[in-house]
Parts: sequence; C-alpha cells; structure tokens
Amino acid sequence: MEDPRLSRMYWALLKQWAVRRRRSIWHAAVMRSGLLTVLVLGLLIAGLAFGWRTHRLGQFALLKKQLRAKPKQDIVFRPGGQDVITLQRTQLVGGSGPEFLSTTLMPGRGMNMLQISAYLPDKGEVNLLASPPLESAAEQLSGSGADATGTKSLAMGAAIEAPWAGRIYGARTPDGGLMSMWRGVHLNLPTGVKDSYGLDSAVAAGGLLLKEPSTTTSTNIMPDGGEARATFRPGDFDGHWLSQTEINTTVVLSGRVIEMKIVAHNIGDTAEPIGIGWHPRFAILSGHRGQMMLRLPEGLRAEVKDRRTGELSGRLLPVAGTEYDFTGQGAQLGALNLDDSFVELKRGMMADGPVAELRDPESGYGLRITATSATIKALRVYAPLDGSYISIEPQFNYDDPFGHEWARGEDTGMVMLQPGESTQWRVRLEIFSLDSAQPERF
Repeated sequence: MEDPRLSRMYWALLKQWAVRRRRSIWHAAVMRSGLLTVLVLGLLIAGLAFGWRTHRLGQFALLKKQLRAKPKQDIVFRPGGQDVITLQRTQLVGGSGPEFLSTTLMPGRGMNMLQISAYLPDKGEVNLLASPPLESAAEQLSGSGADATGTKSLAMGAAIEAPWAGRIYGARTPDGGLMSMWRGVHLNLPTGVKDSYGLDSAVAAGGLLLKEPSTTTSTNIMPDGGEARATFRPGDFDGHWLSQTEINTTVVLSGRVIEMKIVAHNIGDTAEPIGIGWHPRFAILSGHRGQMMLRLPEGLRAEVKDRRTGELSGRLLPVAGTEYDFTGQGAQLGALNLDDSFVELKRGMMADGPVAELRDPESGYGLRITATSATIKALRVYAPLDGSYISIEPQFNYDDPFGHEWARGEDTGMVMLQPGESTQWRVRLEIFSLDSAQPERF
C-alpha cells in the first residue's frame, strides 16, 4: 500500500506550484503591463474631477455648515405649562358649504379656545378667530407683568369667563385691587391696568379662570370630529371668591357645529354666586367691518352712563327704532361703535334658546350662536370701530352684577350655588352658507 505521507507531500507541492503560477500571471498581466498604474491614475483623476465639481456647486461649504449645525429639534409650545389640545376633522369629499375643520384649546389657560379653522368655498381654509399663532400666544400668556391676572387671555381667541363674566366695578384698594360687595360680604378682586375692552377704571374683568391650569384633561375621537374635556379645581381662586369651586368644560367639534358646556360645582361649605361667560373674538375676514351683519334676539339694552369708563346707569332700554336695533333680519354694523349688553333675551321660535348671528356677506358665510341653557341671561357685543374682530359673548350675568345701579329685585344673572350644588352653561356655535341659509325666526 502507498504511504499516506507521500500523498500529503504531493498535495503540498501542488498547492505551492499553484500559488507561484498565480503570482507570475499577476506580475505579467498587471505589474509589468502597467495596468495597475492606469487604474490608480484613473481613480485619482475621477476623484479630483468630482471634488472640483462639488466645490463649484458650493457643496463643500454646505456640508461644512451642516456638520457645524446642531441637530434640529421640534419646539413644543405649552401655554400655561400644559400641552394644547387640537380637535380636527377631514373636510367632506365634494362638500359645497362651509365646514369647521379644527379647534385649538389651551387647558393650561382656562380652556381658552385659541383658534377655530374652517373651510369656506370661496376662500379655502381660514382662521375664524382673531388670534396670534401659537408661538406668539405662548410668549404673551406668561402669567406675569401685564398678564399677571391673566387678562392677556381676553385679547385672543375665545376665553372662558368664571366665576363671573364681563365687568365688576368697585373701589380701588391700596394694593391696586378692587373692592366689591355681595350680600354684605366684601370681595377683593384683582385688576389689570386696563380691562379687556381698553377701559382704564376701577374694574375687574373676565373672571378668575383666565390663567388657571387644568387638573385633568381627556380627548375622544368621534366619527366627524372629536371631544375634549378639562377639569379645573381653583378652590377659592387664591382667596378672591367665597367658596371652593370646581369647573368642568366640554368642547365637541363636528362639521357644522361646535358644542360647548361648562359646569360649575360648589365643592365648599359656603354659598357662592356664579357667573359664566364666553369671550370669542370673531375675525372680520373681509377686512370690511361696516358690511358685517349682526342679528340679535329681542330684548333690552343696558344703558351705558359713561362710554369712557363703561359704567352703567342701571336703566334697561328698548332697542326698537334706535341704532341698537339688530332684531328681525338684523342690520349692518356700519360706523356704530358697540360695547353694549343686551338682556331679557327672548327665545327664538323653533330654536333651543335666544339666537344671535354674525354674517359676513363678502366672505359668504355666517356664524350662529344659540344659548341652549336658560341660565344665560345676557349677550355682550363688543365691536370696536377700529377693530378687526367682533365679539358676541353669551353669559349668565349682566355687567357689574353686584352694582348699586340696579333696581332692587333686578335679577342680574348670577346663579346662587349652595354647597354641593351645580349649574351649567351651554352654547351651540354653527357655521352656514349665506347662499342656502334660511332666516332664523326670532
């Protein structure tokens, strides 16, 4: 038999021969022929050409700038220290009329409705409220300086007012506050330099919820929009109110309707008066204030004694035949400078409550506000002559509900809550086309 060691020796010799043969072929084909040199020179020339072209295009400078730049981070704006809530929906396919598209809410600032976006057939997507962008709003709503009492919330969007709506007048206190009285109990209320209507007087405006953060929030996606809820437990509002209060807010968005509900609950052991209101600033999209149409329910106007300070006389006047008559089919604003409250409101026929409308003929749409809770006793209309917005505010109470100007026994709209009792404020906001809308019977 053949020795196995001889086989291994032959195999090793064969592998050595194959390695030497491969090396001789590489030297003959590449090294001696100059092919390797050609390959190296080709790669060098291609690299130089690419570098020169990149330099000509400025890509090196751009690359250096990108390398030096810090990683981009998304900035989240949180007014009042809490995330905003955005309810949104998709526009109907083939829809021919105006529709609500979204609403942005600020639970860190008393559930202020910063913006409502809508689709209008002639304008596309628009913003219906006179408000700054979220970034600017977050900067302004600082809770300090001019916003120390939260009054900056009244200058944008649609703020909720509680535990009273509108204004309360009184005497200045040494600390810059305001002293008012309810049933023999003194109320020390905070004031700003000027109230939300630009008046400089001894007045507290807009309630105490304006800069309150929520304690809980929740959202719910619905087939045609969504729902947002927020709960506030401000207690006695830092000692400015009489009892402990809890406030629950609900906003529901759909294509043609926004429903709002606010519930106030006395969780303390002392009776307290409660007023609730809403302060929306509807933008004049056309920019032409005079052509805006306003319709109001039948009622009386609270006479303003001093337009400079906004103080009231206590008299309730009929509007028929006056420049303040916006009943029936309504009237154009024209050059009328409005800062007035309308009370003793009549319920619209075939409606759930008193109805107000704001129409923009040049933009082809209208907004309808229906007060669906009987506790809403007043509508304040604020339309400054030089303003870019109109405010229609459904609220429980008259302006200055504790004032001595009112006749004895006059119900000024504040709801008395005993310990454990609740009251609610409900409003429906609708958008409609002026081409197809049927006049609401008032």
